[in-house]
Amino acid sequence: RIVVVTTIAPLADFVRQVGGDRVRVTLMVPSGADPHHYEPTPRQMVDIASAAAYCKVGSGIEFELEWMDNLAAQNPAMAIVDCSAGIEVHDGDPHVWTSPRNAKIMIENILSGLSLVDPAGGTAYAANGLRYSAELAQLDSDIASLLSAANERHFLIYHPSFSYLARDYDLVQLPIEEEGKAPTP
Repeated sequence: RIVVVTTIAPLADFVRQVGGDRVRVTLMVPSGADPHHYEPTPRQMVDIASAAAYCKVGSGIEFELEWMDNLAAQNPAMAIVDCSAGIEVHDGDPHVWTSPRNAKIMIENILSGLSLVDPAGGTAYAANGLRYSAELAQLDSDIASLLSAANERHFLIYHPSFSYLARDYDLVQLPIEEEGKAPTP
């Protein structure tokens, strides 16, 4: 199995979906950790040194902005896959994976990256990517159908992280917190 490193849990799942049993995924920022302040552990740095690829979100996640150059320098042979290539960052929101439509683009980028570093797995990656893209297309259709009859298009959210979902389904997110600042009365 090839070692593939990712930044966040949703992206790790995408890589597992495409890579299947041909990849071992290392997650840099564990669930619940703050990507603004997280620092890699020694074990993660060992995984970086042996990784075939780093699948980065690429949309402005703080951890990547702070650490990507250092991580790449630890393993110059490691391929860097920009999973958000082809996705336009909307309103400065780096949470591109929250839209099934964006997730499909990310799956294509992961498929290309894994096929590049492991050409022997290309057929398996393509089959897995096609299957998962079909699931995402169905999810997109289901969400659109469920929301088509909704009269209210606004939703309240603590952190403004669903701008892509809102854009894709004609919704309006109303964030309580913005730019890391706690809400005021």
